[in-house]
Amino acid sequence: MGSTDVFDRPGGVNRSQLADALAAELARYHESTEKSKAIYDSSNHLFGHVPMTWMNKWAGGYPVVATKARGNRVETVDGKTLIDFALGDTGAMAGHSPSATAEALQHRYVELGGATMMLPIEDAAWVGQELARRFGLPLWSFTLSGTDSNRWVLRVARLVTGNQKILAFAYGYHGTVDETFVVMGVDGEAAARPGNVGPPVPLSDTTRVAEFNDLASVERALKHGDIAAIITEPALTNIGIVLPEPGFLEGLRVLADKYGALLVIDETHTISAGAGGMTRERGLKPDIVTIGKSLGGGIPAGAYGLSQEIADQVALHREADLVDVGGVGGTLSGNALSVAAMRATLEKVLTEEAFEHMIECAV
Repeated sequence: MGSTDVFDRPGGVNRSQLADALAAELARYHESTEKSKAIYDSSNHLFGHVPMTWMNKWAGGYPVVATKARGNRVETVDGKTLIDFALGDTGAMAGHSPSATAEALQHRYVELGGATMMLPIEDAAWVGQELARRFGLPLWSFTLSGTDSNRWVLRVARLVTGNQKILAFAYGYHGTVDETFVVMGVDGEAAARPGNVGPPVPLSDTTRVAEFNDLASVERALKHGDIAAIITEPALTNIGIVLPEPGFLEGLRVLADKYGALLVIDETHTISAGAGGMTRERGLKPDIVTIGKSLGGGIPAGAYGLSQEIADQVALHREADLVDVGGVGGTLSGNALSVAAMRATLEKVLTEEAFEHMIECAV
């Protein structure tokens, strides 16, 4: 039998066998998730049959429906206990419902009361001090997500520099921030990432784009003289993992200074590199750090940190409304429940010792 009879392409993948294996796995999935399928089908008043449309990105055609989760295990309505390798897309990086965070939430919400009061609680000062210690930036403010953190600091960058455009990297990920859903267009200009839902304006109006690990492309973009901030993950994390080449991140700092742009490091995913993220591990010197997801142990929480210099420049802009509806802040941001979760998670779960143990196990 010739190779063309067995294999459908030169790479040697037997497409027929692959299709048969997929069909068998799908059948097994459907047979073992009948209750989940029934709930999914009956959720007619949920857009896409799920609470949030991303939950439809599931290999079996529909997601399992969860009942419980603890640590790295999830239980489903079908009576299955699953090992969770995704951990809520890292929102539960510390494991589901770590006991220290759960106890802090119980104490805050049930015993003390007041989930959101538009007032600070004492834990907030501790969290700010701890983030300053870990990331090396002295001043912090709280949000509900990495997206919020990124969106607000880009406003701050435009305010203090007077420039309007953002420099982002093709296929970098910063949540659902309009300016950062970007790829390199055929003309080298910023273009909307494929699948971008209803971008408000052409991406080239708000953003210049560069390729990660390519300092020459960064400098070409900066030479236009209109960049308020370079925003980047210290390693790209949503297109596989793309690690920075030696000198690249340090080169961003040099170029940002040369052209008067701020350097924003988004640690939302790369906090897994250590207690101070890659910022501390690599000795980076950003103007601003943003973080979200795992910071609250699974409770919605985020934060951004500013250098003293940037905070002082913001203070000079008396016309900027930072205490009401100026576009930075939100009613639920910094709420007592999120702050209590952040303190417990940082103090007792995502500790220096825990990171040392996790990283040692991963090597």
